[in-house]
This record gives sequence, structure tokens and C-alpha cells, in this order.
Amino acid sequence: MEQLPILPLRGVVVYPLIGVTIDVGRPLSLRALLAAKEHETDLIVVTQKETGKESPEQEDLYAIGTRVHIAKMSELSNETVRVRLVGKERVKINAIDETKEGWFADVEPLELVEGEEVERTALVRLLKEQFGKLVGSIKGLSPDERRRFEMYERLESLTDYIASKLDIDVDLRQAMLEEPDAVKRGLELLEIMTHEVEIIELEQELRERTKKTIEQAQKEYYLREQMKTIQQELGDQSQDSEPNRLREKLEAIDLPETTRKNVMREAERLNVVPATSPEYAVIRNYLDWVVSLPWGIETEDKLDVKHAADVLDDDHYGLESVKDRILEYLAVRQLTNSLRGPILCLSGPPGVGKTSLARSIASALERHFVRVSLGGVRDEAEIRGHRRTYIGAMPGRIIRGLKQAESKNPVFLLDEIDKMASDFRGDPASAMLEVLDPEQNVSFSDHYIEEPFDLSNVLFIATANDVSQIPAPLLDRMELIQIGGYTELEKVEIAKRHLIPKQYKEHGLKKSQLTIKEDALYEVVRRYTREAGVRNLERVIGSLCRKAAKQIAIGEKKRVTISLKKLSDYLGKPKYRYGKGETEDSIGAVTGLAYTAFGGDTLTIEVALAPGKGKLQLTGKLGDVMQESAQTAYSYVRANAERFGIDPSFYERQDVHIHVPEGAVPKDGPSAGITIATALISALTGKKVRRDIGMTGEITLRGRVLPIGGLKEKALAAHRAGLTTIVIPHDNERDIDDIQDTVREKLTFVPVTTLDQVLDVAFGGN
Repeated sequence: MEQLPILPLRGVVVYPLIGVTIDVGRPLSLRALLAAKEHETDLIVVTQKETGKESPEQEDLYAIGTRVHIAKMSELSNETVRVRLVGKERVKINAIDETKEGWFADVEPLELVEGEEVERTALVRLLKEQFGKLVGSIKGLSPDERRRFEMYERLESLTDYIASKLDIDVDLRQAMLEEPDAVKRGLELLEIMTHEVEIIELEQELRERTKKTIEQAQKEYYLREQMKTIQQELGDQSQDSEPNRLREKLEAIDLPETTRKNVMREAERLNVVPATSPEYAVIRNYLDWVVSLPWGIETEDKLDVKHAADVLDDDHYGLESVKDRILEYLAVRQLTNSLRGPILCLSGPPGVGKTSLARSIASALERHFVRVSLGGVRDEAEIRGHRRTYIGAMPGRIIRGLKQAESKNPVFLLDEIDKMASDFRGDPASAMLEVLDPEQNVSFSDHYIEEPFDLSNVLFIATANDVSQIPAPLLDRMELIQIGGYTELEKVEIAKRHLIPKQYKEHGLKKSQLTIKEDALYEVVRRYTREAGVRNLERVIGSLCRKAAKQIAIGEKKRVTISLKKLSDYLGKPKYRYGKGETEDSIGAVTGLAYTAFGGDTLTIEVALAPGKGKLQLTGKLGDVMQESAQTAYSYVRANAERFGIDPSFYERQDVHIHVPEGAVPKDGPSAGITIATALISALTGKKVRRDIGMTGEITLRGRVLPIGGLKEKALAAHRAGLTTIVIPHDNERDIDDIQDTVREKLTFVPVTTLDQVLDVAFGGN
């Protein structure tokens, strides 16, 4: 065995009889070159397993390398040496000795395997044939090198030469070096080259096919242009072709100048593109969309405020705030004749008439109406459209809605705008910002149309159930109009004006055949439906109509009258109950007033005392706010016990239990504060509270009474429950005017600012 310097290589494998030129700069490698030069010996070059390692260890080197001869060496700048190495033979590294001069390896020649001569000769011919097919595609080969492989007659030399020239990875090159059997190396290389030849032949075939396609397209274009010229000369140019039809439509519509140029350019492309080309269909669909949009088409608004008011009143009972806003818009338009459409957001519970109100607004203005449901929309492209490059691309819902409206100033309903969501496809709410911004929607750009479209004359009306689900930037662009639930009186009036006539018509009934008494309608509203709107009310009325129609159809009756007494025969037992006032003056029980999504209701607050250690217990499924309100009332009573004639140490000997009946129904809010305080004082003093009184108001630790909401609905509930007096916060006195005259005249409203005033009324001045 011989000991020779080792030169580690990165990404390079050297084969016997093959020369390579490399630049050497690593200290370990430079020491190996210096040792070989000083001792006038050969080198052992061996490839690293990991090319990225700057300072390799012994285990980072392969066990098989190549003995090389230094043919030429020259120094470059930056301590780098360029060296020309020529391989001699494969060697096996048995051991490596690390010294100051460098690494030295004990090596011995790798034993080679000799195959059968006939097989070797056949393999040489096959390798030359396949390499000859590849030689033209290998980069970096000089003309001499391209001819050199023909001179190799020995299989060992030919396989090493081909392996050094093929574009294969380092691991495969090393495997070729380590293989002692030249026949196996040749078969491996033959498989690699056969695969490469197949790829090259396929590339050539594709190249030829593409060339023919381009030549055919150029030929068709040339012939088409010739045909146009001939038709022009003969004066026989066809006027009914698809491109000409679209061109005529484009010239007839009122397009902005920039848009016209871009669209006409697309129309010119349609003349050039073959009708069989996929691009032809894309361009044609695009132009069809452009010509179908209402670019310059507007309907003339009927700026008659009185007519609009009549239409809105006929279609909807109540909803005065919305009607007033629309009439204000019309009045300003009538005076100035130039005002952008408002962007309204109607917010309220389901069934209160938000969508139907938008239709009535369109009818009052005599504008076209279009509705787009945004519930569940998650893709931004639903609003802005898809790029034309995608298969099946189409405009977004805004542009599609305008096409449906056939005018550029419709009433555009964006239904359920609070139900939009976002995911990986984008945020449609962000896309709506441009649509609903008066400063931006003058030039709204859909991804499919890619031309600005003016939305400033569109009257956008959005509807929502929960405005907290609408992003703040989007909500900021809309004028929010809250639509509360209907009162009993309003529901009955809506039923008489709209729902009953509609159900008569749908069920083929005449007014003379079915009569629903007003007291029966009130009972239906109170005890068979519980909702803010009137959808369930309409369903119940429909049920009454069906049962009446059945009786008339089978001849059981010719005329049906549904009164309060007969109502249960048609609808069964009542589904709901409503609160009633106390039947007699009582201690520790006070009637409060509550406001729910379904209207107003009464709420009895009960207080019971028991021997104990001052524990305060709250029951009745109370929310956090209501529990805190009870704590506040309890603390106020403790702090002012002597003023009310209560033993200041009562809480040391007595537990207090505050209960609100109907424990399965969740309750919350601060408006029961004065009711709880009054019930506590009544229980602790033994004084009775008037049965005909109801109260509502928030209490503070100083005994002040703060304002509440829903007074209109609470007053209606008090009237329904038979109460005659309502204690309300002084700041709510201005809300009394909102209550219907029939209810307001039968109730006595007592505005208060402190709890002392509440107690004077509750205890009858006692």
C-alpha cells in the first residue's frame, strides 16, 4: 500500500484518463497540493458526501477515490491555485493519517471486473450510438471533444468518458466511480442515455408540432385578410357575422372614450382570432357582457314627494324614520336635481319589512329594483368578479345586478350584508368598501370587465339583523337606520291592511266569506306568535284561511266568522302567555316592565326574607348586568336603611332572596334597578306596593334614576296587563309622545329622578 496526499473535492468526481481543471482555495486542499509537489508524488482526489461542508471530517469522504497526476498548476489571486488534474486509476482508501502537512491516505488499486469480450464489444457500439444522439445537446463540449468519443475502443475508458460528460448528479457520478464492473457501468449509462434520447425526441416532436400550428394560424390570417380585401372590392362584406354584430352594438352604446378604445381593440382581436380558438369564446363572452351593461341608460326619477309618501304609506304601516329619510332625499333632489343616491343600511330583527320596504322605495321613485343576497358570501370574486384568464370567469354580483336592472340608477338591495364571511379566497366585506364609498364608486372596476363603471347614481340599500357583525369601515360608509319590532297595535293594523287581504287572495277567499274579529287578531298576536316582525303572524292568518276554506269547500259553512271565543277551535291552545299585573297590593312583590326582541312585557320582582347571615341570593336566570343592578339596589338599601325605617343591621340576621319568575327565560339589563330596590324596601319595611303600578329605570348607588330604552313597548305591555300608572325616568319623558294616543290616554306617567320619588308613588305617599 502507498501513502499519498488527499485532496477533498466538492461536487466533482474525477475518472481515470479524464482531465479536469479546478480552483483550489481551502487550506487542507492547498496543503495536499504542496505535499504532492514537494514529494513529486501523485494525489488522491476523493469527493465529499456533503458539498456544503467547508471543513470536512474523515467520515465526510467517500471510501473510493481516484489517483491523479498534476499536469499543470498556476497561482491565482486571493490565495487560490488553479490546477489541471488527469486521472490514473480507481483506488480504495484503507486509512487516513492526519498530519501538519495535510491528510495522507493508505490506498490500494480497486480490483476491476473483466466481462465477456463479445458483450463488451456490443456495449461499446450501443454506447457510442446513443451518445452520438446526445452529443449535440450537451453544453460545453468542444468540436474536438464531440469527436473524441469515437476513438475509445475499451469499454472502461468509454464509460468513464461518457459519465464525465453527462449531466447527472454527483451521487450517480460517484456510484459510477465505485462500480468495478465496466459492463454494469455501461448498462446503467445506456439506460440513462436512452431515457434522455426519448425526451429529446419528444421535445423535437413538440417543437415541430408548434411550428406547424403557428404556420397554420399565419396562413389562416393571411387568407382571412385576403378574403376581407376581396369582399371590400366586391362590396359584399357580410354584415351578419358575429364580430360585426358586436361592433355595431358597441358603436351604438354610450361608452366613455377610454373604455371605447379598449373595447374596440378587443373587437379587432375577435376578427383576427380563429373561431375555433378557445380565446375566441373568451373575447366574445367579454364583449357580450360589455354591450349588455346599461352604460348610458337611466330611468327618470318621479320626484313627487307626496306621491312617494302615499306609496310608502300604502305598502308599509309605521317605519316613519325610514320613510322620512327617503322623502328628505326626494325633496332635495326635487330642489337641486343633482344629488348622489344615499347609501342606507336598514337594521332590525327578521320579519319587520326591510326587504319589502326597499321594493316600495323603488316603486315610489319609479326605478328598477334589483336584489342581491350576500348571506354566506365568502369569496371576494363574488363582488369584484373573476379575471378573464380563468376558465368559467364571469363578472361579480354588482355588475350582474346592473345587467339585470337594465339601468345605471336602480334601487340596489344588498340583502343580509351582516352575513358575509371571509376565508383564504379574500374578504368580500373589504371589496364592498369601493362599492359603497361615494368617493370611489364613481369608477368601480370589476375584475372581469376591467373598465370603470359609474355606481354613483345607484340607490344602495343594505339590510342587516346584527350591525355588530359588519366591519367598522364598511358600516361607516352607510347611513344606519334602526327598525325596531312592531307593537301589538302596529301588528294588528298591518294584519288588517296587508296580511289578511293577501291571504284572502292566495286562498281564493272573498271578504264576505271570512271575517276575523279584531279581538281575535289581538289574541293571535299576544298568545299565538312571539316575534318582532309579522312573518309568523302571516303564517297563522294563512292557517285560519286554510281552515275556513276547507269548511266552505265541503259545504259545512258558507260564511266563517272567527271571534276570540272560537279562536282556540281553529288554532288550538295558546302557545305563549303575557305578563299581568298583581291582583292585590302586596309586600315584596313589584311589577316591572321589560323590553324584549318581541316587544314589551311585564316582569314581577319578588323578594323573600329568611333568618340567616346576610346572604344575597339571585334566581330567575339573570344576566350579568341584571345581577349587578340587583347588587347596586341591595347596597343602596343597606346604606340608607335608617332613612327608610329599616334596622341597619338587618343583613346580619337575615338572608335576602330576589327572584324573577319564568326562570327558564334569560333576563338581563339594568332597567329593573328601581323595581328591585322598591321590592327590597317593601319586604324589609312590611309596606304594601300598589297593584296597579308598573315601573322601569336604572338605579345608581346615590339613588338616582337613569333613563332606559323601549318605553313605547313597555307602555303597551303595561296597558295590556291592566296597569294604570307607570313610573319612568325623568329623562324618558320626551319619549311619551312616541306612544299611541289610545295607550297614552289610559296610562298615568310619573317621571322621577330619585328613588324617594319612586317610593312615594309605590307606597301611595306613605
